[in-house]
Amino acid sequence: MDSWYLTNLVCPRDSTDLKLKDEGLVCSQGHEYPVVDGIPVMLLDDVDQTVPVAVSSLKASNKSDASGFYLDSIGISAEEKRGVRSLAAGTNGDVDPVVAFLVSATNGIMYAPLIGKLQRYPIPDIPLPNGDGKLLLDVGCNWGRWCIAASRLGWSVVGIDPSLGAIMAAHRVAKSMKLPIRYVVADGRFLPFRASEFDTVFSYSVLQHLARHDVVATLREMARTLKPLGTCLVQMPNNRGVRSIYHQARRRFRAACGFEVRYWRISDLRETFSNTVGATHVSIDCFGGLGIQKADWDLMPPGRKLIILGSETLRKISRVLPFLVHLADSVYVKSIKPAQEGFGVR
Repeated sequence: MDSWYLTNLVCPRDSTDLKLKDEGLVCSQGHEYPVVDGIPVMLLDDVDQTVPVAVSSLKASNKSDASGFYLDSIGISAEEKRGVRSLAAGTNGDVDPVVAFLVSATNGIMYAPLIGKLQRYPIPDIPLPNGDGKLLLDVGCNWGRWCIAASRLGWSVVGIDPSLGAIMAAHRVAKSMKLPIRYVVADGRFLPFRASEFDTVFSYSVLQHLARHDVVATLREMARTLKPLGTCLVQMPNNRGVRSIYHQARRRFRAACGFEVRYWRISDLRETFSNTVGATHVSIDCFGGLGIQKADWDLMPPGRKLIILGSETLRKISRVLPFLVHLADSVYVKSIKPAQEGFGVR
């Protein structure tokens, strides 16, 4: 196992140091965590999980998987599992077979036509400056597309996700690209890192699936692990976007349950992030849906290219009509942690 983990990880229960024991990690209080193929699994087994794959990951971490796919911890159908195995047995090695079947679940319904047919990795343009070796944490990274984007910009990247299978795929993809990205199986509400460790904490298409109290718990952990004046950048859905209204209407505006998307008012985002992390600004991500990326133009069929074109056109118009942020379907919430611990954050 990479020595970095022993130096930088702490027990997510009590923040104490960890040491190697047998084939896992243990803290001074006796809390033990398995290590699977060099990847620490830092999930808590005595809390309610936000997603079923966390339960599956805990089970899978206690037994070996010769394929390395850990498909039961990914959250795909039996048919899709067969598809993964079929691709793995084929000759096309350009795209990891797990990623080929996770692409729509991670990137959005725009990518549904690409399931099992992905010709390249859809790596987005992350809205961050050059990292110059600074440390970035991606919360809910899945197979690591945003980790790759940040690493290519010079950030030293750590990605976490509760899915063991997704993290294993992320590790394989990063290794194939020769990118020094580190991954941990973990829960955003219980980050296994020291306080004030990261320069930036990022998350995309993750917190939108959590109940509000779990969002607040995750934001508190993000704030705790950020350095003073560090940046928290999170994508969230706006409840007044046209496509967002359509999806809310389809479920008759009832409260979301399970893994369904929670649509937030921009005023609520500003208040929640300001109170939990620090001074907050909301900006446009995209229009017409969630996860629309111009970097993936070449992958899309004609109809979906029109959606990308429409979104990008409205983004340009918003530069002179900034109120359009209130009509965007997806927004970025950027918060800056105060210079003094505890000042302005509660």
